[in-house]
Amino acid sequence: METSAQEESTGGCPGGDLAFDVFSRQCPSRDTLEDVTGRWGSLTLGALHEGTFRFNELRRRIDGVSEKMLSQTLQALERDGLVRRDAQPTNPPRVDYELTPLGRQVAERLLTLIRFVEGRMPEVLAARDTYDEVRGGR
Repeated sequence: METSAQEESTGGCPGGDLAFDVFSRQCPSRDTLEDVTGRWGSLTLGALHEGTFRFNELRRRIDGVSEKMLSQTLQALERDGLVRRDAQPTNPPRVDYELTPLGRQVAERLLTLIRFVEGRMPEVLAARDTYDEVRGGR
């Protein structure tokens, strides 16, 4: 299978006029979108928008996240350039996490969506009730 020069320059993203196309399975933008919009990614970015956190502070702020999932999420977001990890050479070691400028921009957009969803929950809950009544759901 031949790839075009554009696909090679964009990491395999056939996207017409777009440099990256999240709808293409080869496109690295899809991985970043998943890191950002997954449950723990969006909650981590939202929490870090409030300020700098140490790992355990962040874990307490994001109710329900396991140590393993938070660690994996932070690594993915750091790799994507959205989170900065600052390890202080102290005893015991101190590690702080904060948003990069790009991470702050992403978090602001996510928070707009989060606030919108929170504000529309009465409608969502009513829709769920209707759905469950009709289909004998949960």
